[in-house]
Amino acid sequence: MSIRFRENYLNSLKKLKPNIYKHGELIEDVTTHPATKRTVESHARAFDAALDEEYKHIFTTTSYLTKNKIMRFNGIMQTLEDIKYNSFLKRIMYRLTGTCTGGICVGWNAQNVLWAVTHDMDKELGSDYQKRLVKWILNSEKKGLVVAGAVTDAKGNRSLKPSQQVDLDLNLRVVDKRKDGIVVRGAKLMICGVAASEEIFILPGGTYKEEDKDFAVAFVIPRDIDGLTIVETRRPSDGREYEEGFDIPDTGTTQAYLMFNDVFVPNERIFMCGEYKYTGKIVQYFTANYRSYIGACVAGQGDVMIGSGVLMARANGLRTETFMDKFIRMAVNNETTFGLGIGAMALGNQHPSGVWFPDTLMAHTNKLLVATLPYETKRLCQEIGGGIVETGCFPSYKDFTDSRYGELIQKFLKAGNCSAETRARAARLTEWLTIGAGVPGCMHGGGSPDGARLVVRALTPFEKYADYAKKIAGINEEVTEPIAKI
Repeated sequence: MSIRFRENYLNSLKKLKPNIYKHGELIEDVTTHPATKRTVESHARAFDAALDEEYKHIFTTTSYLTKNKIMRFNGIMQTLEDIKYNSFLKRIMYRLTGTCTGGICVGWNAQNVLWAVTHDMDKELGSDYQKRLVKWILNSEKKGLVVAGAVTDAKGNRSLKPSQQVDLDLNLRVVDKRKDGIVVRGAKLMICGVAASEEIFILPGGTYKEEDKDFAVAFVIPRDIDGLTIVETRRPSDGREYEEGFDIPDTGTTQAYLMFNDVFVPNERIFMCGEYKYTGKIVQYFTANYRSYIGACVAGQGDVMIGSGVLMARANGLRTETFMDKFIRMAVNNETTFGLGIGAMALGNQHPSGVWFPDTLMAHTNKLLVATLPYETKRLCQEIGGGIVETGCFPSYKDFTDSRYGELIQKFLKAGNCSAETRARAARLTEWLTIGAGVPGCMHGGGSPDGARLVVRALTPFEKYADYAKKIAGINEEVTEPIAKI
């Protein structure tokens, strides 16, 4: 079943035990509930793409483990070509959905990161973590699983280490070790794509030392595992996920709080337990991957924003040439983050375990651009669309179709050579992409810009660059740093 049909995927989600809540309500079926059906639809389009002649070379690949055809997001990325296709897939997914599909992104990243780290741990410690991981990956490839990934802890007081918190549950930790597994307690917050996923990879939320070894834990679990309560937290503008019509697209994303209340994880699903010395590698590899890929995510949504801007210009009765300078700037922003991400991959290297990782400095530099350029793209998209997309004054679908005054609204919305409904749909899409629920986590998704700045600072050889400048300028004396003022 390696290449999966959407029907199989949807039926698998329906069979999971309900453990997701929204607005105090238990969601019985994530495929049909208004709060979750759109993110499910977004992920389902990946399976449609795998069967599409135009896209199947991007969404499928050959397994390094079995040589069978598999969904690309279940595979190991061993070459530069493999990891580049990760970015190609993400950009296409945004073009197909307009939004984030974390279930075919973060879990994929997590399994590749753990492939490298379990290799290192097994080699140095004599453990069998990678053997467990291989067994899980074989099952994931065979079933074409959609797997979310969870890294961010609640954290608590940011000035304190996990073991120093007043409430130790603010960071996910091991509270009991048994012969057949472990028991964990705590939370992972702001996790994308959980409602559309069948399993969830859990990684440590930071770099830990010995006093925090109970927090150094990595494993994968079924989404409906006993003891896990999930609360969907993403709030579309004006609660429109419960509306029909053009007020919100058929696609969307979700964020969730994962709350673990003494969850038992069997040994075969555990890939780190107390090996705190390796948590830094997990963070390093995960962020290098994620911050190179995300350049493709924002580029893909930027492509849709260009398209939305074209539609709005025409629907408003204006030629696209009127805004060509803005469109070019939007396109440059898209290609900048996409290209820098690919550049980070090209400057990367193959880990001894066989997986490919991007260059860390270039990847974190890309993160800083991802935290700025897409917002400029959104602003330009709003400028092109006009007040109908940005002021928040646009009528709802119910008002647009009301039997008493809907015709009047439609009459007054008519502008270019298209229907009032077409203009309304284009306007709502632009609004959704730029100030509504379609906005992805550009700023803090995958970590904060300040964290990326610290990495860029640490990896930039300022003194070496100063030496280059001295030699070119013919300076022979030492130019020392002034003493810091107290």
